[in-house]
Amino acid sequence: MDYREAILLWKTTLIIFNLEICRFWVLTCWRFAPALQPTNPLVGVHPLGIGGKEDPVRLVFDADPGEALNASMIDLGNRFRLLINTVSGVVPEASLPHLPVARVLWKPHPDLPTAATGWILAGGAHHTCYSQNISAEQLEDFAEIAGIECLVIDKTTDLRRLKQDFRNNEVYYR
Repeated sequence: MDYREAILLWKTTLIIFNLEICRFWVLTCWRFAPALQPTNPLVGVHPLGIGGKEDPVRLVFDADPGEALNASMIDLGNRFRLLINTVSGVVPEASLPHLPVARVLWKPHPDLPTAATGWILAGGAHHTCYSQNISAEQLEDFAEIAGIECLVIDKTTDLRRLKQDFRNNEVYYR
């Protein structure tokens, strides 16, 4: 399977997977996410300030705290990598009135220095999908079915082992 077939499979499977199991990854991962259960959501037009485009309509709310994950799909040229970081959503210490989007604050597992280092080394994107609906195990199963590399940064992550996983996967996914 070449990368074009893989991305088509990814998109098709992702749509089916999400509609049938978790319904969270629609468009930007925020829209219609049942587990986020926004209280008093607001819909409004807010300045974008970049790209010379019209100001978008945005749904603004705070997500509930709880166990969750961030996921990022990375195109490595010869394969795709699904990167997952388990996190704990927390209540912000202050309101975020100047952030006109769906909002959540989280603490990454196992800790910020380890998670950030692992995320950067793995090539993780700055736009991610956040979900309280799906587990890392479910995404791992999806990656296995789709033939996509999957790396998980969680409470047990050790950077030495993660770096070894990079080296092993480079050989395995040739």
